[in-house]
Amino acid sequence: MGLLERFEEPVSGVAARSRGSQWARAALTRITTPLLPDDYLHLANPLWSARELRGKVVSVTKETEDTATIRIRPGWGFSFDYAPGQYIGIGVLMEGRWAWRSYSLTSTPDSSANDKTISITVKAMPEGFLSSHLVNGLQPGTVVRLAAPRGEFVLPDPLPAKVLFVTAGSGLTPIISMLRTARHRDQRTDITLVHSTPTPADLLFADELRDLADSGVVDLHVQYTRTDGQITPDVLPSLCADWRERQTWACGPAGFLDGLQRLYAEAHLTEQLHIERFALERGVVGAQGGTVTFSRSGKSAVVDGATTLLEAGETAGAMMPFGCRMGICQSCVVMLDKGCVRDLRSGVEHVEGERIQTCVSAAAGDCTLAV
Repeated sequence: MGLLERFEEPVSGVAARSRGSQWARAALTRITTPLLPDDYLHLANPLWSARELRGKVVSVTKETEDTATIRIRPGWGFSFDYAPGQYIGIGVLMEGRWAWRSYSLTSTPDSSANDKTISITVKAMPEGFLSSHLVNGLQPGTVVRLAAPRGEFVLPDPLPAKVLFVTAGSGLTPIISMLRTARHRDQRTDITLVHSTPTPADLLFADELRDLADSGVVDLHVQYTRTDGQITPDVLPSLCADWRERQTWACGPAGFLDGLQRLYAEAHLTEQLHIERFALERGVVGAQGGTVTFSRSGKSAVVDGATTLLEAGETAGAMMPFGCRMGICQSCVVMLDKGCVRDLRSGVEHVEGERIQTCVSAAAGDCTLAV
């Protein structure tokens, strides 16, 4: 380990965006040893931390019956220089444990730079304990943990001459940040949005979307699936006749995106389609589970073959790096010191000495991770 790496080792697990923030945290940790900087900083302000990014919930505003926009004021070390379409990680303390998920930013870099807040819009899922809590139970004033903005689902600068957004349900959330930014920066280009949602009552940002359409920012088509049916690859050309000429950004359920991928592949336009998936798609393969040891943190967990190593580490209290939680961004990659793990998507096994993605891998027997 080099001198620089040794200096930064106490805060190596912190998701900081800038190297300067990382050095500042490392310096504080070295100065205050054997105590941690947080032992002092939290006395002055609960948002000051040398180990992690934190934020305080400013407001929770219902958008529909099962969705809410959560506005957060980040603390020391958070960079507001993110790109529309990126996501953040948010950790909430629930029943003595920190539960983490990633959500698209619905605020814009310009608004965040002005008021020093960010926002996410969350849909409460029937199987989602954390999402239901965020929508229905989270209170203003709650201190949460944050991970720095990440993601490649962003628009180029300058914008393409023709843009098509195709979204379904909460897949609208990264797109609304793009549309808000385009209006604020007066980025005039030909934008079409094709969006589907079950009913008018389920439409996110309904008034704002109409205003964006009325002001000429976007050509809007909303389809209500309970009365008009799903937007399928066969239907899309009738809703946007020149779709072949447009760079397309799409976000929504897996089946919806799979259909779009087939449409663009058959038209030999794969490079024009950019997609964002919100959930890990696990294959039919499984792993046998086992005892997972996290060597640097001294933690361990006994897990089944369906629990990801990332989930296991967070449950055990290990400081796990992460980003998208879907096997895309590579932020969760760590070294497998011992044992064998299996990729839940493909069934491919990885053995000791390999670097693995913890968010899509599960234990195939006892194993040790360098975390």
